[in-house]
Amino acid sequence: MHPVAALARKAIDEYLAHGSVLRKPAKPAPEMDGRAGVFVCLKKRGQLRGCIGTFMPCHESIAEEIIHNAIAAATRDPRFAPVETEELSSLACSVDVLSPPEKIDGPAGLDPRRYGVIVVCGSRKGLLLPDLEGVDSAPEQLRIARMKAGISPGETIEIFRFEVRRYE
Repeated sequence: MHPVAALARKAIDEYLAHGSVLRKPAKPAPEMDGRAGVFVCLKKRGQLRGCIGTFMPCHESIAEEIIHNAIAAATRDPRFAPVETEELSSLACSVDVLSPPEKIDGPAGLDPRRYGVIVVCGSRKGLLLPDLEGVDSAPEQLRIARMKAGISPGETIEIFRFEVRRYE
């Protein structure tokens, strides 16, 4: 397991075992330097079990972003019940570190294998990570992101794309 994914896993283990938030490592891996948005996704036997993240950084470092989003993915994803300690051995953890979002003019600037997408309409925002199983076209990517944000097909949106570095 890459040190980035291992940190997410350790944060979840610590929180579920002791209710405490892991401290940032004294010497984090180079990939954890700087600030960036981070998504932590959990899967159980190949099925999504939790995924929470930030598209812009909220903490002082990528390491802190990973720790907080890992705990949130395990305990606060509204689509799932909180992860139980007994499930930990069957969970796979991945971490996506996002590049800064880049505004684009339309779907021609998207490639669902390479880019994630953010759609914005007023205060509503929807994000979809790149390279997701079953999402093979820019229109499908935009449809799902709109749906997540509660933006209807007729509403005007701003479109942003981003790339990720994925760690497992």
